[in-house]
Parts: sequence; C-alpha cells; structure tokens
Amino acid sequence: MSDSQAEAAKLGSDSSSEDSGSQQQPAIFERPTGWRRIYYHPVLQVALLGFVCFMCPGMFNALTGLGGGGQVNTTAQANASAALYSTFAFFGFFSGSINNLLGPRLTLMLGTWGYSLYISAFLAVNIHPGAGDFVTVAGAILGVCAALLWTAQGSLMMAYPTEAQKGAFIGIFWAIFNLGGVVGSAVAFGQNFHSTAGSVGNGTYIGFLILTLVGVVLPIFMADPYKIVRTDGTRVVRVRHPSWKTEFISLFVALKTDPWILLLFPMFFSSNWFYAWQFNDYNGAIFTIRARGLNNFVYWSSQIFGSLFIGYVILDQTRYRRRVRAFAGWVLVFGMVFVIHIWAYFYQRTYTRQSVSLATDIDIYSEDYPAHVWLMIFYGLLDSMLQTYAYWLMGAMSNDLAKLAVFTGFYKSLQSCGSAGVWRADGVGLPYMNIFLSTWVLTAAGMVFAFPMVYYRVRDHTENAEDILRVESDKE
Repeated sequence: MSDSQAEAAKLGSDSSSEDSGSQQQPAIFERPTGWRRIYYHPVLQVALLGFVCFMCPGMFNALTGLGGGGQVNTTAQANASAALYSTFAFFGFFSGSINNLLGPRLTLMLGTWGYSLYISAFLAVNIHPGAGDFVTVAGAILGVCAALLWTAQGSLMMAYPTEAQKGAFIGIFWAIFNLGGVVGSAVAFGQNFHSTAGSVGNGTYIGFLILTLVGVVLPIFMADPYKIVRTDGTRVVRVRHPSWKTEFISLFVALKTDPWILLLFPMFFSSNWFYAWQFNDYNGAIFTIRARGLNNFVYWSSQIFGSLFIGYVILDQTRYRRRVRAFAGWVLVFGMVFVIHIWAYFYQRTYTRQSVSLATDIDIYSEDYPAHVWLMIFYGLLDSMLQTYAYWLMGAMSNDLAKLAVFTGFYKSLQSCGSAGVWRADGVGLPYMNIFLSTWVLTAAGMVFAFPMVYYRVRDHTENAEDILRVESDKE
C-alpha cells in the first residue's frame, strides 16, 4: 500500500494539502458535454437522491409526525418504532461495508421497499384493527432496509460535492427530502380536515403507499457515482470491492485511523431521540387529528428552511475558514437546543399521560393553538440544523466514499440505538416529563461531546494521506 497516495490522486480525490509540495495534486478530468453534462452533474444526482428519500423516508416522516402513525392509540406505532430502530441499530454498523460491496445504487434500491411494506401495515390495521403485530414485524423489516438506504444516501451525498460545496449539497438534499414530509402532511391534513375520528382514513395510507412505490424505482435512473466528475474536475474516489472479511475489518480500521469520530457518537445517539416526545407525547397527545396534520406540515416545512440556512449561510461561507464555520455552526445549534427546550418545558408542565383525552385536545381554532404550533416550527428548524451539521462534520473529516460510508453507518446505527430505547420507553408508558427531560439532556450532551472533535479534528482542508481508508488485508 506504499503507493496509495498516488492511487488516491489518480482516482481524483478532491482533498488538498496546505503544503502543496509534499503531496501530489488530484487528477483533473474533462466534464462531459451535451445531455451527459446535465445527467452526470453532481447537483442533479443529489437532487435525484433527494427525491428517492422524498418518496420513501419522506412519507414515513409524514406518517410518524401525525403521532401514533395516524392512529388514536399510539402503542402499536411506538412498538413498531422500537423494533424498527433495534434492527436498524444492528445492521447500521455493517451497512457501510455492505454499501461498499454492493455499490451505492443497488444498496439504495434494496433499502426503499421496506417503506412500502411499513405503510401497508398501517393500512391493514385501519381495515383489521387486530393486525398490530403486522405493524411490529413490518417495522423490524424496515429497520434493515432503512440501514441500507441511509448509508448509501450518506456516502453519496457527502462524496459528490467538492470541499467548499458540502454544506450546500447537504442543504439541497435535506430540502428536497423534507418536501416529502411537507407533501405527505398536506395530504393528511386535507383528507382529514373534517374528521372527528381521531385517526386518518384509508385514503391517506393508500396515497402514501403509491408514493413510496414510486421511490422504489427511482434509483434505477440514477448515474453510476464513479462516472461523476465534480464541478472542479475531480472524480469521486472509486470504492474497491474486496471480500466480506476485509469490509468487516474496515469498520475497525476506520475507528483506529480516525478515533475522533468517537466524540461524535453521543451526538449520533441523541440525534433522533427527540422524535418520540415531539410526535407522540406532544403532537399526538394534546392536538386533534387535523391540528396534528397542520403541525406536521409546518414542522417539515421549517426543516427545509433550517437545512438551507445552516448549509448556505453558515457552513459554506467561503469567506471564512472551515474551522471558523465549524465553530459558528456549533454555537448556533447548541444555543437552539437550550432555547427551544426551555420553551417546551413550560408546555410539558401543563399535562401528563393520565390527564390527556380527546375532550381536552387543542384544535386549530383554539385560542392557545398559535403559541403551541410555533414550538413545532422551531423544533423542525433545530432537527434539520442538527442533522445537517452532523453530516457536514463527517464530510469535513474525509472525502473518501468508503470511509464516509463507514462513518454514515456508525451515525445511523447509533442514532437508531437511541431511537429504539426512547420509542420503547414511550410504548410502555413512561411519564411524558421523563421522556422530555431525557431529550433535553441527551441532545445537549451530544453537542458538548462534539466540541473537542470540532476544536482538534476539523481542519481547513482534508489531507490526502489521512483521507483514504486503508485495509492491510487488501494487499495482493
């Protein structure tokens, strides 16, 4: 592996060195012309990736955001979510290696079909109320599929842009992806505007199911990532396809060669913890079904603005060094964690799991509705900024597709470990206040642990020598 540096340059890694004399410059390739120039453009490919997630995870988010999957009783959805994130957590640790072996497009396609199965399970429950076990099984299967989808998505989204474009590309993806939640929420709100049943109708589930099936076929139309030439003329680094044993070893090699990633693990763990409280214990607990639909709509809409704001305005401001932008992003997200949770605490004090009922639900015409819906808007902003910042930090550590796939696998696996725990806690009826306080503490702790990594590991440029994931057993 003594010539790995030259190999990396030949493959077109876009990483650069502050000491240009000590390392070879990346090879520059001519970008295609005609229609191929459009089709193989990194922005179009990231947009297509966004639409895959618009159709599949976007519809899942719209359904989850209604609270209880749109049902009156949230127990079935909470148990399904616990099963989902448990399998996600296990397979997430190995999905990076699976992605490297099968390739991002095939991995992405395999990951989409579980969303259709999951939504069809809720349709079955609406028709046959005793089919709750089907929802739990569908959730467990979706966990496997989601681990594959999100690992492929993360490695592609972070590999297509140049170093200066990573925040913008993450923002573009996140905006399109969250449009799925926006559209799905709008459909649910419109179809259930006059409903007094407390749960969504069959038409809502059928609409979501059709959209997820569209998402299953979209990866077929995406380009081979290794044919993509970035806007600066460099190519995406080709991932080698060695044995399963070698790919398994790459997980530990990534930890050994870049141990700073460990300081992001608490952030990864807590990055979806708050969903249980937001969707089931706040939106699903104290609002009518149409208010839940409108809350869901503004929540996912605000995510679009949050991701674009932190991506374009903060993280990709090239007039400032990358380290400065990293600190600015940290301060913004950390400050929002405390402001929003202090605000939410005063609402959580007013109700318990035992005190809520359909008779006390807040409707869109209620006097106190505007103040409560603004909290959902700011929670959406916080969620998108936190997720965008986490991806940006990983992208700042490497430009190598194989290494980024492993990092993304760690991210989604630990995220799912946290989610499995909190959804199970909600399923067994833990007090709302307990879940809320755990949300606040863990989210803040994740940012605190990330700060030393930001301070010591984030540099203004990614070095060639540390960029490529090397596994010694690859030697011939």
